[in-house]
Amino acid sequence: MAASTSRSQAAADKRRLILDAAVRVFARQGFHACRVSDIADEAGVAYGLVYHYFSSKDEILDTVFLERWSMLLHVIAEVDERPVAAREKLRDIASFIVDSYVHDPDVMKVIIVEVTRAANSFGRTHLAKIREAYDLIARIVAKGQASGELRTDVSPDFAALAFYGTIEQVLTGWIFELLPQTPRDTESAKVQIVDTICDGLDVIGLPSA
Repeated sequence: MAASTSRSQAAADKRRLILDAAVRVFARQGFHACRVSDIADEAGVAYGLVYHYFSSKDEILDTVFLERWSMLLHVIAEVDERPVAAREKLRDIASFIVDSYVHDPDVMKVIIVEVTRAANSFGRTHLAKIREAYDLIARIVAKGQASGELRTDVSPDFAALAFYGTIEQVLTGWIFELLPQTPRDTESAKVQIVDTICDGLDVIGLPSA
């Protein structure tokens, strides 16, 4: 039993080594420009070992995306269960995504550049999974509207797209060095993203019906 557990752990570690190496290569060279041999070299393993764990570099990218996106979906669902205002929930989600970029920019670069913004390839393949995040965010907005916190003349689906789209644009600005990204900038972004969306959804100042 101990030997079997040790072999399983060794296999998991090797698989993780390959995934982490692939993220660095994808972020540095771009998914389409790199080869499986580049990933093997980065990981310091034999070329054939990569194919022992993954059938192709496409499967590697799928795995990277699904691991991180599933984590995001879990966080959004968990945040939605908290007994706090919709605005605070959205801020928690924005904070999680921004912090994910700060702590692991290569992974976030790969997800944004190679998947969610790649509408003709991986983005289309994972459209249903991506949509799950929008739907969860829309549910938060709908609850905020039902409680009277948020205006009701903006559809929850549109608000969710605007919210996530704003986050993605900010991260894209950092990825391509179009926006400053000091620690102060990243902390400020968490607030500004939510304020930009929620102030537009605020019921205060709306003309009465």
